[in-house]
Amino acid sequence: MARRGKTSAAAELTNEAILENLKLFVNNMDNLDSMRFPQRAYAIIRQAIRNLVLPPGKTILEREVAETLEMSRTPVREALVRLENEGALQLIPRKGFYVEPIEKNDLSDIYQMNAALDGLAVELAAKHIDDEEIDKLEALVVRQEEVLADREFREWAKLDDEFHNKIIEFSTNDSLNKVLDIYSDKLYKARLYTINHRPVPEMSIIEHKAMIACLRTHDGKAARVVMESHRKRAQKEILNALDEIND
Repeated sequence: MARRGKTSAAAELTNEAILENLKLFVNNMDNLDSMRFPQRAYAIIRQAIRNLVLPPGKTILEREVAETLEMSRTPVREALVRLENEGALQLIPRKGFYVEPIEKNDLSDIYQMNAALDGLAVELAAKHIDDEEIDKLEALVVRQEEVLADREFREWAKLDDEFHNKIIEFSTNDSLNKVLDIYSDKLYKARLYTINHRPVPEMSIIEHKAMIACLRTHDGKAARVVMESHRKRAQKEILNALDEIND
């Protein structure tokens, strides 16, 4: 499978460039005006970390983030404490925060759990998924093929995330959804971070189509086998890419 060329690491950006990117990122976010400042700060910083706007391994000043978000430091501080509790960052006393790096061992553990839980989600979804829901999954795969043909790899990653989130939604198991959401940011961040160091994701589309075929026949056990294999293959590719990046 073809591989893409390397790009410069996001961690090499200056803090000034990072804050400018954060400002642009905020301008493109929706539904912020309806949120109170602590919730708004949390939503912005969480999504900025998830999308590598605040890169892994970087130390950012709390004051500078507050100024960029045009808020006082209090709601920003509340958001940072919440995100530290979720494992997204580490607070640095009287300074700011350090964005958690992408650690291979941590990621390997998460992927092992994720493969099993995503497998359970698709098996549950197969029991009662209807044609309209399957059509939604097929539409996402068609769109993935289109953006892949245009080499829009970040857009492909967003659609990939949406595909898997839909399957979790169709499982109708809220507790499973909540558990998977805890680690979703770390997995998505890793996919974006390694996106230019991995094979072009043609195999993922083939596997997505295989899952849909299993769902159409309500064969939950077969769907689970495909999903677990899909996640394990992705794990191997991403961990290999991290080794390449860190060499």
